[in-house]
Amino acid sequence: MSESRNPFAATDVAPYTLPADVLDQIESPALVVFLDRVRDNVRSMIGYCGTPDRWRPHLKTTKIPEVWRELLHAGVRQFKCATLREATVLVDLADSEGIAADLLIAYPHRGPALRRLAELAGRTTNTTLSLLVEDPDLMPEMPAGVGVFVDVNPGMNRTGIPMQDGDAIGAVVRAAGERFRGLHFYDGHLHDEDLAARRAAIHRGYDRVLELAAELQADGIAVGEVITAGTPAFHHALQYAPFAASDTFVHRVSPGTVVFHDARSQMDNPDVELQPAAVVLSRIISHPASDIVTCDAGSKSVAAEAGNPCAFVLGSDALCGMTPSEEHLPLRVVRGDRPSRGTPLLLVPRHVCPTVNLAEVAVLREDDGSMRTVSVAARAH
Repeated sequence: MSESRNPFAATDVAPYTLPADVLDQIESPALVVFLDRVRDNVRSMIGYCGTPDRWRPHLKTTKIPEVWRELLHAGVRQFKCATLREATVLVDLADSEGIAADLLIAYPHRGPALRRLAELAGRTTNTTLSLLVEDPDLMPEMPAGVGVFVDVNPGMNRTGIPMQDGDAIGAVVRAAGERFRGLHFYDGHLHDEDLAARRAAIHRGYDRVLELAAELQADGIAVGEVITAGTPAFHHALQYAPFAASDTFVHRVSPGTVVFHDARSQMDNPDVELQPAAVVLSRIISHPASDIVTCDAGSKSVAAEAGNPCAFVLGSDALCGMTPSEEHLPLRVVRGDRPSRGTPLLLVPRHVCPTVNLAEVAVLREDDGSMRTVSVAARAH
């Protein structure tokens, strides 16, 4: 699919309709979350996984306790996150709900962050905490009671130990001792549009994960869990038969974007049926040229790091996003008349995760149409 073609042009907008009296009360730009779509996506994901226990969603996307509660109530108990703010909000939520959760902080924290993690581990009553580690020398600084997942680099070259370096991986495992819980293998760099080619590349990486697990088991070290697959790879990971058949470790996928869905995920995963659940309400504020309109959702409200268009108009291919500035998003009119100034638009971000992080609050719409405003409590650092 072309990067500029709107993957949601044909989406039925009726389920996303906001009454005029509600629109009159919402200042734009605003993050709007449709909880019925969230629940649909969560049910779909559990259906793909076969059981909630096979899914360890990354919380960096959603950042809203009211949305995380939907995951907990659907039976999801394993999570991962990146920041200590996300970890703290999840721990507080699980404790308040009386639910035993399992949270991997999938980021190589150092220094003062480890002291904050120690404080969090010391006060939680329900949540099991683990940390992603690639350095055996970190172990003396590790907070008591915090488990270890070894960060294996599948070729993304962002963090982790190169997957061929079995000796270095083994060194971290041995340094972790009884804290060792499993292997983390995030293959988020594989986006080949040819799904068969993507699947083959992903599965070659998993062949190596099986080799690593077997090498550790031959040394008498049990691998309790293998975590793979963000949004681009999760469907292929679930189709990798040796993971499902393993009787020595539990395999879990870890996509988080899927709860809200976005344009990049739709283009990456045309074989996965999900719906946008988080959009940015914007309004047209200017007619700067005969074939251009400008709306009020610039790069301070819609993440722009993933390329142009940074967002797509839900249910329409008449407008195509151009390069945003901080407060403005110009859209080229490619079909029909220019919409009038003040016209509301619902924008589906290309990349929803950092878009959510830009919002201090979100408007939640319930199944019955009622609306409420909540804090995006786990945003920022």
